Amino acid sequence: MAELNRIAVYTSGGDAPGMNACVRAVVRTAVANDLDVVGVRRGYEGMIEGDFVEMDGRSVSNIVQLGGTILKSARSDRFRTSEGRMQAAENLRKAGVDALVGVGGDGTFRGAVLFHEEHGFPIIGCPGTIDNDLFGTDETIGYDTALNTAIENIDRIRDTADAHDRLFLIEVMGRDAGFIALNCAIGGGAEMVLIPETIANLDDIKDRVLTLMLAQTRSSIVVVAEGEELGGAAALESAFRADPSFDSIDLRVCILGHIQRGGAPSARDRVLASRMGVGAIEALIEGHTNVMVGVQNGEVRLTTMRSVWSRKKNINFELLKLTQLLS
Repeated sequence: MAELNRIAVYTSGGDAPGMNACVRAVVRTAVANDLDVVGVRRGYEGMIEGDFVEMDGRSVSNIVQLGGTILKSARSDRFRTSEGRMQAAENLRKAGVDALVGVGGDGTFRGAVLFHEEHGFPIIGCPGTIDNDLFGTDETIGYDTALNTAIENIDRIRDTADAHDRLFLIEVMGRDAGFIALNCAIGGGAEMVLIPETIANLDDIKDRVLTLMLAQTRSSIVVVAEGEELGGAAALESAFRADPSFDSIDLRVCILGHIQRGGAPSARDRVLASRMGVGAIEALIEGHTNVMVGVQNGEVRLTTMRSVWSRKKNINFELLKLTQLLS
């Protein structure tokens, strides 16, 4: 790799609590190694527009506790084109950038690999996504905070559910993976969980829910991942209301949505993000590129970016059995 003097850091895709802690770690570790740092605002879109800002240790003071990302994020259709990537490369070269650190999910890493192959910039990725669905790390930045946010809201919903003997279908994020749904179902004491990794049979689900409501003669909570097979909580509600067996059941739907992305990152996410940010600069100094920094079994590990999206990260099916046992 060519001599490393100046790096750029950017956040891309959906925001995740802890991204700021990661940016802070990247900047301060770079400065400690006598590297200049440029921040790219709005991810790949900002790269194409040359929306850069000089960063130093003071520019990332007092951000470790903030949710969102001070560098902003955006999805860029223009970066999907060769012309867009060419413009981004030209802007980076004009800014004297030698290498990049990108914080985001699999879409961010796919773009990074393509960009490296076309224009040669060394790139290190830090996994920032609340879904926790990236291979190569036990947890992703933002997952722990989103999980705790979901559980806190489930606790509040259960209070009103118990007061009225209601059935609540609570939808959490997880378009392709059920990590949030599965773990907050256990932590929130839900009676059932529906996730993308399992095959859903509507009749079986109806029978199970009816049995639970009759047995408990009070409230029930069903946690639904947005990407589960039947189409999420709203689709499940429609199916229930169309069945006369549910006429006597007070049914409500609550979609937590983007509330799970916001708020101050948990201590766990702050520490995780900081370790990954430090690891990204160390990886660049050691000459690595096209790898993601992850933490596996408590140790910082590097995984090729292609493995991150080509290999599936499996849920813990023992936890799925646990939800059935405890319901």
